Amino acid sequence: MIPKLHSQQHSQQHGIQSLENSLLKTRAWVDRIAQLGSLEPHDAYKALRAVLQTLRDRLPTPESAHLAAQLPTVLRGLYFEGWDPAATPVKMHRTEFLEAVGRRLAPGRFLDPEQLTRQVLLAASEHLSPGELEKTRNCLPADLHCLWPEPAGTDAR
Repeated sequence: MIPKLHSQQHSQQHGIQSLENSLLKTRAWVDRIAQLGSLEPHDAYKALRAVLQTLRDRLPTPESAHLAAQLPTVLRGLYFEGWDPAATPVKMHRTEFLEAVGRRLAPGRFLDPEQLTRQVLLAASEHLSPGELEKTRNCLPADLHCLWPEPAGTDAR
């Protein structure tokens, strides 16, 4: 009985540690977006949420799930919040994508959806694997590619 109790305590401690690590990673994303856009953290969080959820809705379901698997647990919950996989992908080109991001941002505040999208995608490119980023980008129409930072190794040297 004692080993089982010890095992449960260890499991609970590991779970709390995983949650704390996820919160730290999520905060790193938010802080990076705030830094890139000279934003308050709450606006950076709203931008992150708006862009990730719009991207989720635009991607085919399998690719959306692959992308989510690389997100910290807390961001994964935010990403899937309100998702209807049967209604995806929503066909959006650049204008519709940015309008969808804008609708998810704070009403009554002027936050530029294009600028915020670029900042969130830059932060994502710093935290996700290059292979997953390339797969995600390739699932999108060409007119959305310009919102992403150039893949590593493509800059002129």
